Amino acid sequence: MRREADVSDIQFKIADRIAVVTLNRPSQRNSVTLAMWREIASIFRKLALDREIRSIILTGAGGNFSVGADASEFGEVRSDLKQSKDYEVAVDAASDAIASAPQPVIAVLDGYCLGGGCHLSMACDFRYAQSDAEIGIPAAKLSIVYGVRSTQRLYALVGLTNAKRILYSAERFSASDARTMGLVDHVSRDPMNDAKAFAKGMAAVAPLSIQGAKQILTGLAMGPGPLDENAANEFIDQVSDSDDYNEGRRAFAEKRPPVFRGK
Repeated sequence: MRREADVSDIQFKIADRIAVVTLNRPSQRNSVTLAMWREIASIFRKLALDREIRSIILTGAGGNFSVGADASEFGEVRSDLKQSKDYEVAVDAASDAIASAPQPVIAVLDGYCLGGGCHLSMACDFRYAQSDAEIGIPAAKLSIVYGVRSTQRLYALVGLTNAKRILYSAERFSASDARTMGLVDHVSRDPMNDAKAFAKGMAAVAPLSIQGAKQILTGLAMGPGPLDENAANEFIDQVSDSDDYNEGRRAFAEKRPPVFRGK
């Protein structure tokens, strides 16, 4: 495959057996459009097939990782139940493509890593954060139920109580607090340099060993346990078609606090 690409709002380049994928909408703090969710899935599927690539780094341009999904387009691409279901399929496909890549994937987090940005980072194997990064999942501020697979990843990383704290509060957490909870693995002033050094170290070991360990560990972490996934997805669909979701979307567009009524 080509060693560099600039596809719409996503760039990637390959050097020294490391691929660096960059979300590139700095003026929008790298908010992710529906087209970008789909492109992320396509890029990672292609990178997964390149056996010369030994590690992948996912980052954002302009001082932020990503503020999450581009809610400004929700009126067009996520306004009813069918669109919401299709949107979640695209989101899950992007994160699943990251998680299933045989190479280790490191998210390098700077500035904001929120919502869908956090979703992408959790699909990676490791999260290296800049000291002043802020991480959070504000889904509750839009009356959105975080998807099953992303919630599974959150739970696997931080445990039950911290997962509830993150999702119930919709707060932003400092990099140091996120590290304490397990949402971030490494905090420093130059996480990109540290991530590249870590990636180079992993290039010295057997890639099939990493691939096998990743497959097993990811499978164990994503096991459904006692969860009734059908019931959970039905509730997600219900909320995606609720008055509160429409109110959250309108309030975001109108730059005002939402008024939720629980229906």
